[in-house]
Amino acid sequence: MTEYAEQPRPKRVALCGVILESNGFSPIAEAENFREALYVTGDEMVVEARKPTSVLPREMAAFVQTMDATGPWTPVPLLLTGCPPWGPVEGGFFTACVDRIVAGLQQAGDLDGVYIANHGAMVATDDGDPDGTMMAAIRDTVGEDVAVIATLDLHANISEIMAAATDAIIGYQTNPHVDQVQRGEEAALLMRQMFAGMRPAQALVRLPLVPPSTTLLTAAGPYGDLIDYGQRRGREAAGEIVNVSVFGNFAFSDTAKNGLSVVVTAREDQDKADSLATEIAVRAWDNRAAFTRDLTSLEDAVALAGAVADDRRRMPVILSDAGDNPGGGGEGRTTWLLAALVAARAEEVYYGAFFDRELALEAHDLGEGAEFNAVFNRAGDTEFSKRLEAGAEVLKLHDGSVVGRLGIYKNRQLKLGPCAALRIGGATGITVIIISARHQTADPVFFEMFGLDIAQARTVCVKSRGHFRAGFAPWFPPEQVFEIDTPGLTSPILSRFNWRNLPRPVYPLDRDTTWTPS
Repeated sequence: MTEYAEQPRPKRVALCGVILESNGFSPIAEAENFREALYVTGDEMVVEARKPTSVLPREMAAFVQTMDATGPWTPVPLLLTGCPPWGPVEGGFFTACVDRIVAGLQQAGDLDGVYIANHGAMVATDDGDPDGTMMAAIRDTVGEDVAVIATLDLHANISEIMAAATDAIIGYQTNPHVDQVQRGEEAALLMRQMFAGMRPAQALVRLPLVPPSTTLLTAAGPYGDLIDYGQRRGREAAGEIVNVSVFGNFAFSDTAKNGLSVVVTAREDQDKADSLATEIAVRAWDNRAAFTRDLTSLEDAVALAGAVADDRRRMPVILSDAGDNPGGGGEGRTTWLLAALVAARAEEVYYGAFFDRELALEAHDLGEGAEFNAVFNRAGDTEFSKRLEAGAEVLKLHDGSVVGRLGIYKNRQLKLGPCAALRIGGATGITVIIISARHQTADPVFFEMFGLDIAQARTVCVKSRGHFRAGFAPWFPPEQVFEIDTPGLTSPILSRFNWRNLPRPVYPLDRDTTWTPS
């Protein structure tokens, strides 16, 4: 009689995430902000993850697809929710999300792993470290023998609680972020290694160094050099180091855990993880003076737009409205740069995307070709988002349902709500894109959905701080990119903010800050 060996059951992995980059100076992120942007539960999460074009963050889709490709497994989808960067998450909603995840873990029975797709720079109205709270709750529920791996944005603020609750924290390596797929794949492959018996050792070193966001690009500069150094040193460790992540922090979260952090995960040797994390941190600290960057003044930006319009021999430019980046918690509706361009009667300018649902709906009511007095921010002023009136023509209308083409939004389904392209100043004036759902303009699709050709503009203005670089790279190499010193909730001039929780002293706010490695 033939005997058959019992086949091991497929590994069971829970999937979850609460994604938010919190700007401590922005309005509270309420439950409806999450439910409108991303709120997926149960089997729908896996179905969506397996689609070629998904509404899910790409790391979650990549994790699921990589697990599918590397052997049998049983996904246990719980909850994945998130909204564009905004203020602190409302505490009751966040607690309800964690309670739902914990209840799902308790009901799931035996689990082998948990994959967490968070941003890592979340703040709650009643909790300075909700990412840590969530991760600790997960670890407490599943126990020490279950693999817990998280992927985070490289702007995450890493706490000791987060590091202690996870087996591995994997951060993005690119800014603009174009490696989410690779990080999701890495998390899945690392989890497979843990299923084969690996028990990783993780080290965290956090510095009193809070770089402004404009210094955290990775194609060149001190941050990119630091990430490259960490990756090289990890490879030189002959397979003992399985991940090196350098988190630049998100200053605007204004938390006690702010600071550039190095997280190193070793295959099993804690001393090697500790040693390499310290080595990379020392290198960062010794080069701290490089984490500064000059901005272009508003006046110079307007003059530049005029110069490239007047002289066709000059290369076109792209201007970042750096003080109002919805990707960092900005309102997406400040008028400083737009008003200055309108006042200067700028020509051949594309400006996007301005978040003003009331204005977009009015344009839809009027119809294409209508001329009217466009009132920006009619719903009410804030400290930075002032009312602006200008004569405009409704050039084109769109329902706002698009798929990203380049950069951070590539192959992501975006739902921008009713959108309009308005033209101010005649046929060669300023074309302004109005959207009904707040997003940073990091992809040419914001203009292309109206049939606009980026190559036809002499100046493109974007409400984005860094991610637009990847989306608009085909037209604008670094020498044609200018970051404008505009007021707003994401101004890179950190001295303008009234910090409440940021640990002090920190560099560069406090130039005499000292640090000695433990």
